[in-house]
Amino acid sequence: MSNAFADVNNYFERAAAILQLPREVVEPLITPHREIRVECTIRLDNGHVRTFTGYRVQHDNSRGPFKGGLRFHPEVDIDEVRALASLMTWKTAVVGVPYGGAKGGIAVDPTQLSSHELERLTRKFVAGIHDLIGDHVDIPAPDVNTNAQVMAWIMDEYSKFHGFHPGVVTGKPVDLFGSVGRDEATGRGVVIACEELLRTCGQEISDARYIVQGFGNVGSHTARILHERGGRVVGIGDHTASYYDIAGLNVSAALAHVKERRVLAGWTGGPHIQSSELLLQPCDVLVPAALGGVITKDNAQHLRCRIVAEGANGPTTPEADQILQQRGITVLPDIYANAGGVTVSYFEWVQNIQQFAWDETRVRLELERIMRTSFAHLTKAAAVHRVDLRTAAFIVAIERVARAMAQRGV
Repeated sequence: MSNAFADVNNYFERAAAILQLPREVVEPLITPHREIRVECTIRLDNGHVRTFTGYRVQHDNSRGPFKGGLRFHPEVDIDEVRALASLMTWKTAVVGVPYGGAKGGIAVDPTQLSSHELERLTRKFVAGIHDLIGDHVDIPAPDVNTNAQVMAWIMDEYSKFHGFHPGVVTGKPVDLFGSVGRDEATGRGVVIACEELLRTCGQEISDARYIVQGFGNVGSHTARILHERGGRVVGIGDHTASYYDIAGLNVSAALAHVKERRVLAGWTGGPHIQSSELLLQPCDVLVPAALGGVITKDNAQHLRCRIVAEGANGPTTPEADQILQQRGITVLPDIYANAGGVTVSYFEWVQNIQQFAWDETRVRLELERIMRTSFAHLTKAAAVHRVDLRTAAFIVAIERVARAMAQRGV
């Protein structure tokens, strides 16, 4: 994600100009509150010592504690983490959950470390930031290449310093005070967002064809739920392999293969295509659900879809966004479309505070309520200001954060 923070601020500035915000309001809204860098030195299983760099950026807490995931990826850098932290501020505001925005990352290829090494790395990172996080301060969550087990290590390490605090992190295993429905939440939110937009065109989920690019947590759950709802998933792909069949793919079989092999490579359930070609195949709804920056000015002109539903964070560059608008392709922006994860993280946090567990039916109903209500707010803002949904989402978010900042005082 080159110049990722500048890309986010490009969208912010567009909305801020429509709202006619003065610079004295704009500057604190776009400036991160705190940036933390931690050098994490661990001993590997072979006895050698390696140092990895970790980051935590706390962007804004006007509306509540900082909130955002922790990712493990070799390309993590401060610009990417800064951008993602900013997106979290606007994402939590769009869906109205009482959080600010933060993000964390460690520059590491987790596939090259054993489980024991990943645990040591996670605990070393927490030891470096534990005084700056907490269940009412900054609450991490899973992200790219991190999962419930990593969250359990974070909770345990934090508790060594501060006593038992399950609410310090969300996305935990259900047996360790996690929430049912959290694992699928981002994908389910993407499907609800698609459903809301399709209904404005007089269609249902079952009336459309879908390509899901990325088959990790977000992509796999998105594809599964679309398939269960009668949607025709015609394309899927991850970093190892991609498949496309206009007649539809057997998503259940692909999921079973990934459960056993961890990646799509080697699956024989559909025609194989080059991963670079997946985004360009015909469909109604394209769901980029992997990393950022995959829809660019170089390929946006060649997409063959009606809707882009951003399951990933920052998958569309500003230049590509303009091209999609000109072509009449509707974008469901990331700060709304993939907000299901942070919404159910909020539910988990509430359950931890109340020490009362919800059942899956309640989690799903509350998620639907928030996603559908938020879509109504977006479409109203889009109509009032005569703008696209992304700009409308930023308008809604900025107004909410700016009001909170003004009410709290400088």
